[in-house]
Amino acid sequence: MYSSTIRIKDLPFDDRPREKMQEYGVSFLSNAELIAIIIGSGTAKQSALDVARNLLVKNNGLEGFNLATLEELIEINGIGQAKATKLVASVELGKRLSTLKRNSSKKITCPSDAAYLLMDELKFKNKEYFDIIMLNTKNIVQSVTNISIGSLNSSIVHPREVFLEAIKKSSASIILVHNHPSGDPKPSREDINLTNRMIKAGEILGINVLDHIIIGEECYYSMKEEGII
Repeated sequence: MYSSTIRIKDLPFDDRPREKMQEYGVSFLSNAELIAIIIGSGTAKQSALDVARNLLVKNNGLEGFNLATLEELIEINGIGQAKATKLVASVELGKRLSTLKRNSSKKITCPSDAAYLLMDELKFKNKEYFDIIMLNTKNIVQSVTNISIGSLNSSIVHPREVFLEAIKKSSASIILVHNHPSGDPKPSREDINLTNRMIKAGEILGINVLDHIIIGEECYYSMKEEGII
């Protein structure tokens, strides 16, 4: 009985990314070839590489693919739920590895250090993400943790969630960071009120809130720099 999908061994060598990786190394592969390896197989009319190329076209390249949801990937011809799940998991693993490398022994000396630590991750989000940067007594980053994912223009954050992670890490201080999907980092009245609540909670717990940074489109707003804190 014949397979319903295009067989890898029947394709030209240049269309067989696994063999190319084994022959030349992973750095030799294109983005589409790497994705083709993850999804493994194509359809009756498309190879895995064809499906991967189509995926990148529909998402406007690697940057769009990075932001694609599970539901959006499933809608692409040749990407079912199983393959979409693998792709989303792969992207998330890459983000976590990047965070580990970025945070390793990173010292925060000014607001821009904190802002650019998370700007690449947050500036393209279409919802508000509220993160905290946890620091030791020497202002070296211990960890970065997402506390909340909100709607298009708001996030729901409670002090207990924020400081629970900082207490676990025995952090000396924290920096609050969230994004504005609109691209304008100017704080709202709610942002300022929330910051004041966090500062008061931190004073009780002995964990200083050093700053609240809002990420916009290639820009940021530091409440410390602007004299709000």
